[in-house]
Amino acid sequence: MKPTGPTNPILKELIEKIRSQGYKENIPFLIELAKKLETPRRRRAEVNLTKLNRICKDNETIVIPGKVLSSGILKKTLTVAAASFSLKAIEKIEKTGGKAITIRELLRDNPKGKNVRIVI
Repeated sequence: MKPTGPTNPILKELIEKIRSQGYKENIPFLIELAKKLETPRRRRAEVNLTKLNRICKDNETIVIPGKVLSSGILKKTLTVAAASFSLKAIEKIEKTGGKAITIRELLRDNPKGKNVRIVI
């Protein structure tokens, strides 16, 4: 059986960078994030705003190793980093005062992943 995983060269490069930094600096958060991003697209997380509203605290920073979808209402101010977003999801996140950023931006601002939670 042929192993599956991301075929997008940009995502593959990001995963390798995250993994190597995680092992080099012994950061379990980055190692786990690389594993989650490495899954095939059909098994990657798709999270709706309803779920984020239910399980996240106000002013929290979260990472979603998949896609954020716009179904539901978001009432909390969150900083959401994800592999991809729907356009409506970005609008709704920013409407509540939150930020929708890429995983690269999150790692640039917070390289050790302090106070960041992975949501799947």
